Amino acid sequence: MTYAHLYRHRWLLIRLPIVLAMVVMAAAAWWWLYPMPPTQLTISSGQADGAYQRHALRYAEAFARHGISLEIHSSEGSATNLQRLQARPPQTDLALVQGGFGWSSAAGAARSAADVQTLGSVDIEVLWLFSREQPMTSLLDLAGKRVAAGPEGSGHRAMLQRLLRQMHVDLGQVALTAHSGVTARDALLRHEVDAVFMVASPSAPGIAALLAARGVHLASLRRTAAISERNNYLESRLLPEDALAPRQPPRDTPVLTTPTHLLVRQDLDPALKRLATAVELEVHSAADTFHRAGEFPALRFSDFPSAPEARRVLSQGLGGLEALLPFWWAQVLQRLLVIGVPLLLLALVLVRLVPAWVRWRLENRVTRWYGELRFIENDLANNAVNLGGMDLSRIHGRLNSMEVAIVGEGLPPELAQRCYTLRQHVNFVRQRIREYRGR
Repeated sequence: MTYAHLYRHRWLLIRLPIVLAMVVMAAAAWWWLYPMPPTQLTISSGQADGAYQRHALRYAEAFARHGISLEIHSSEGSATNLQRLQARPPQTDLALVQGGFGWSSAAGAARSAADVQTLGSVDIEVLWLFSREQPMTSLLDLAGKRVAAGPEGSGHRAMLQRLLRQMHVDLGQVALTAHSGVTARDALLRHEVDAVFMVASPSAPGIAALLAARGVHLASLRRTAAISERNNYLESRLLPEDALAPRQPPRDTPVLTTPTHLLVRQDLDPALKRLATAVELEVHSAADTFHRAGEFPALRFSDFPSAPEARRVLSQGLGGLEALLPFWWAQVLQRLLVIGVPLLLLALVLVRLVPAWVRWRLENRVTRWYGELRFIENDLANNAVNLGGMDLSRIHGRLNSMEVAIVGEGLPPELAQRCYTLRQHVNFVRQRIREYRGR
């Protein structure tokens, strides 16, 4: 295929392939290098009657408004949630986990460092201890008792076992059962257990049921400051009288609290991390028993490494296109700008540059023919006396070859005038050769 043929069909043979190549490259980059975020996420919440489940349901509503489907997986508690998040492959994208499972706990530090990030602390949970007898004042009182501490894998049980070990209580002396929430209240009222230990938000249905139950007492723990000093994921607070409802609690009660973390797997799409942080801001920004409006979500109580996307959103809010457009439109426009604009500019440059380069090659070829014709004229002018018949025949043959090449090149109309002039010059030189032969 000659340059002249390429140039004559430049729209079909040059520009169209360039455009198609750019489209293929854009599709490949969109699909592999910068894919759209998935439209479905999963969250590991908790037991069906717990605060984690209610949080997850509110997240699902908020995500749905942004075009994301959130599938909620219930679980036994925080330990199971963290295991699902760290499984390979991951069994969930988001998880709610209570404090004490991150780097602040020696038991959880080894497994919490890898592949898990926090989007913020979203709530405050209280370490609740209820009994049928007079209010307990220490976890030491649980020795020899039957305690409803939630199922294996729950944060309630893990927290209680950790604190009992620190107090040198033999775990064999405490009979733990899997009751939790409302079922734990029922078991306590039926005297099937002697105490109930839960780590839950004050708004959890199970806590409300226990506080409202007759004959059930909330423990007033002593030495809470010493326990919180030993465990930096715990904080000693005062639950004021009537803070939750009339006579709930009936008196000012010292309690231990721990934050609730919204965790995310580290390799989740950054756009979804930003969106999840915006969702938790929407869900948890209101005031609650232990915090004012706007204090949560926060990273200052973080028990896990924080996601950079969460730090930016919590400090500055959603930025750029995500602050101006709906989530999916923002993602599409970002990819058009990042992928489409550079490739469009490259296509425009190539569409203009490649045909110009082909034309330059054609013009350069015509210029070379002019140069060769100039050499022939110089030979005729400088050796007019010494040229014999063989020399003239050789020069005549060169002119014929040049003319055949000019005609066979099939130059485009843009160069037709130069070719016509060149052929006239060839004929002029051929006429001079005839004059030399006639001498």
